[in-house]
Amino acid sequence: MAPVAPKSAPRRPAAAPAAKPKIAIVTRDEEGITLQDFLSARLKVTKRAAKAMIDARVVWVNRKLVWIARHTLQPGDKVAFVVQKSTGAKQDKSAEARPHIRILWQDEWYLAVDKPAGVLTQGRNSAEELLREQEHNRAIAAVHRLDRETSGVMLFAKSAEALEAAIEMFKTHRVVKFYAALAAGGIERQASTLTETLDGERAVTHVKKMQSNAEASFLSLRIETGRTHQIRRHLAGIRHPIIGDRQYGVKQANDPRLLSVTRQMLHASELELPHPMVLGQHIKAHAPLPADFRSALKLFGLGKR
Repeated sequence: MAPVAPKSAPRRPAAAPAAKPKIAIVTRDEEGITLQDFLSARLKVTKRAAKAMIDARVVWVNRKLVWIARHTLQPGDKVAFVVQKSTGAKQDKSAEARPHIRILWQDEWYLAVDKPAGVLTQGRNSAEELLREQEHNRAIAAVHRLDRETSGVMLFAKSAEALEAAIEMFKTHRVVKFYAALAAGGIERQASTLTETLDGERAVTHVKKMQSNAEASFLSLRIETGRTHQIRRHLAGIRHPIIGDRQYGVKQANDPRLLSVTRQMLHASELELPHPMVLGQHIKAHAPLPADFRSALKLFGLGKR
């Protein structure tokens, strides 16, 4: 059966300007207050919502990333944060729209989709669950995973038989995966291969520099292996962590622009593999850079000029 063309998607929006962080200065009357209580009071949100912001690692104190809710504040401390859409106390949860998963390619066995950042691969409110609802097919299952904050191409199977065949294809490393990343600092070499062993396993990441300046580098990456957080760990290992990565990235925001980037700038741009169910055919899908990624490129003086 020939692939089915995806339904026409809405026109891709222009890159929105990066959200400017809000700065709140701790007063004398607030001496000793915890970071969680401070955010709750200043933003007029529940303590649970305040802790969610801290857990998301988007709160900085005196330009240092802080992820401890009970961190005590002193007069004069500068607390920086970007208010997320779901943070406001007056938000009507019933009005929150569930994300739509855009289909890039599909046939009777598989779906290649563009996963938005902030959406889990599996579990409650995940890409898998949303696709099952959208396509009215409870058998849809993720063939592989992307981190919650990584956007881009993902492959899903429409049946258990298709899932098993695709997983075997991934195990034999017959899948070509390209990613786009925005890394901290200027990378000198035009191309390189990173081979640092991760968790005792072989890991290979090919790096190509697309654009670079003293503050940041726009990279295209191809991975031969799929170790946990492979790209993020490999880039952090050469001291060029992905901008916005709160786990392996910059913990001291000497550059104030870092405060505006609220998720890791990593995007799965392309996926190609031999069709697991049809001999001689290939599955190939491409996901364009999302608006927040293009905005971050612009923020650091990269991207189209």
